[in-house]
Amino acid sequence: MTTKKTFYITTPIYYVNDAPHIGHAYTTLACDTMARYKRLSGYDVKFLTGTDEHGQKVEKAARDGGMEPQAFVNKVSQTFVHLAKEMKVTNDDFIRTTEPRHKQAAQALWKKLIDNGQIYLGSYAGWYSTRDEAFYAMSELVDGKAPTGAPVEWVEEPSYFFKLSAWGDKLLDFYEKNPDFIQPESRRNEVISFVKGGLHDLSVSRTSFKWGVPVPNDPDHVMYVWLDALTNYITALGYPDIGSDDFKKFWPESVHVVGKDILRFHAVYWPAFLMAAGLEPPKKVFAHGWWTNEGVKISKSLGNTIDPIELMETFGQDAVRYFLLREVSFGQDGDFSLQSMINRYNSDLANAYGNLVQRVLSFIYKQCEGKVPEHGKFTSEDKTLLNEAEVLPEILEKDMEHFAFHKYAEHIWQVIFKANQYVDEQKPWGLKTTDQARMKTILYVLAETIRKLALLTQPILPIASSQILDQFAVEDRTFDALEQSLMPGTPLPEPKGVFPRWVAN
Repeated sequence: MTTKKTFYITTPIYYVNDAPHIGHAYTTLACDTMARYKRLSGYDVKFLTGTDEHGQKVEKAARDGGMEPQAFVNKVSQTFVHLAKEMKVTNDDFIRTTEPRHKQAAQALWKKLIDNGQIYLGSYAGWYSTRDEAFYAMSELVDGKAPTGAPVEWVEEPSYFFKLSAWGDKLLDFYEKNPDFIQPESRRNEVISFVKGGLHDLSVSRTSFKWGVPVPNDPDHVMYVWLDALTNYITALGYPDIGSDDFKKFWPESVHVVGKDILRFHAVYWPAFLMAAGLEPPKKVFAHGWWTNEGVKISKSLGNTIDPIELMETFGQDAVRYFLLREVSFGQDGDFSLQSMINRYNSDLANAYGNLVQRVLSFIYKQCEGKVPEHGKFTSEDKTLLNEAEVLPEILEKDMEHFAFHKYAEHIWQVIFKANQYVDEQKPWGLKTTDQARMKTILYVLAETIRKLALLTQPILPIASSQILDQFAVEDRTFDALEQSLMPGTPLPEPKGVFPRWVAN
């Protein structure tokens, strides 16, 4: 018996001081696309998302809302659960940092770091940003604010410290031995430059508020929210039981997908915490860019946030998913505009893919008694199109290796455009009375090409792909089925349009 290859992918856990927005949807959809792709490729996949529920910022947001912190996080966390359901996301677990399993794991990691001589008690005096939940050196401040633009305040309090300064050379050595650990390349260079600039010991506890995981054996302190939060990735695998099946199976193949603003925590602090605790760092951290709205930075104060659920109610889940993944190279910043969304929907989904499927299926239904047509000998033009679909999986595998979702879509659509061109050139409708055998061969070539395309579009268009495969009576929907072919004579249901053209009301 062969053991399945494994894959573990995580979103960041989302901070519950506010409602979900387009950035959360983007990260989650990217991870879901990768998880779907790997499952279809035969991998044993674990896909984790969840919410980060501790810290001063949450405590303040709860107070401002006139609620107790636990009641507040219970309420807001559900909005993220709801978003995942509305987006038809296939996560295997949803973790909350207020769960008992997580508190146990975070405290176990703390104890391990104490036992290994990596944490000591001191006092902290310096600049702290509540909004970023981050400490900043004086040299990092810009016009008296954090590099992110967040306000900072001077904080003086007793604190436990993690010996981060001792891990600089070890981290640089780790990055050198694992060149793919941080992606994309530009972010890797950024992190290496930061570490080469020298690391300072990191304050990992707070005494000025109480909403957090208590420090073991010292209840006056709560754990710094980032040490607490990052632990979620191993909590979900059963930590502190590193002998658990899930931990042994999935941790060596772990990939964290994060926004570029939290890369430092994932690519510097997290591997240092893990190595200091005698654990392996994750396999990869991929930092994606930010979205703007019509060229303007998205912010609550400007009132230009984009509600992903509203967007899906307008255009449908698949269309929103496709736009976000197709419009921008994953890792770069992207700009959302309603007109771009409509243009992408109509040109790619309605006119190209939807129209191809609709006209081929309708023609088969009317002219071939609603069955997969028989085919004769293939011409060079037939073979060219069939070959385009044949070689596509290998190209797409490379795209996915690099999280290049936009290229994945682009390469598929190149074949969709060629299939449309083939229909126009072969003109099967003109052969109804003159050469039925040739007409059926053309329709078979198109049906077989669309079958393969529909299998391959499943990670990016799960709903539409399923509807298309239903209409071709395809049962096996794994990528193994790419090696099969449509069986002539198979009865097909009456076709229904998949992507109607979008017209503003």
